[in-house]
Amino acid sequence: MPKLSPIKRIKLIKNFRKLGFDGPFAGSNHEFMTKGALRVRIPNKHKSDIGRNLLIELLKQAGIDKSEWESL
Repeated sequence: MPKLSPIKRIKLIKNFRKLGFDGPFAGSNHEFMTKGALRVRIPNKHKSDIGRNLLIELLKQAGIDKSEWESL
């Protein structure tokens, strides 16, 4: 299986939408995306990409398998 690589925030949001998530919606400190009762916080906008470790954590919180993510 290919390794997960850093990703831009906009691409993260587009991929989450492809997987059935809605949003992002404004939160108190971070935006978030939802899928049913599941709610995943999205990192704030930064100059750099979202790193591999943070991406792995977001996928765990969202219940997304790495192979499913890589197939997008």
